[in-house]
Amino acid sequence: MKKIILSLLIGVISLFADFKSIDYKDIATKLGKDTVIIDIRTPREWAQTGIIPGSKKIMFFDEHRKYDTAKWLKEFSKYVKDKNQPFVLVCRTASRTKAVGRFLEQQGYKHIYDLKGGITYGYIMQGYKTEGKTSKQPVFKGMM
Repeated sequence: MKKIILSLLIGVISLFADFKSIDYKDIATKLGKDTVIIDIRTPREWAQTGIIPGSKKIMFFDEHRKYDTAKWLKEFSKYVKDKNQPFVLVCRTASRTKAVGRFLEQQGYKHIYDLKGGITYGYIMQGYKTEGKTSKQPVFKGMM
């Protein structure tokens, strides 16, 4: 039983082994000041927390975890025009960005990053300010 669990754990870790996470403060210095930041959260989440200034809002998974890859890629390609162009994916806590990053790797994109800790832990809780917040709901309701 322990061998099975260990094998599963190693398999899961290897799925994400080469995915690159980056701290917000390092984006401009390591990737360039014009790096595109793609926020894949839902409109409700954008309203609750706001977005990182300058980021592009392209929802991947809707509130029911459904998605339309063709539609999403069409919108995504407006901002990431070359498969060698570096970009950063953002979601709430950096879990959905892993799935979307894997999908984009399969599509041939080479320089995929996600914001370490997502907008919650990697941005807001680090003291950075968002823009466009329109909801009065608490930002971290149910998360702590």
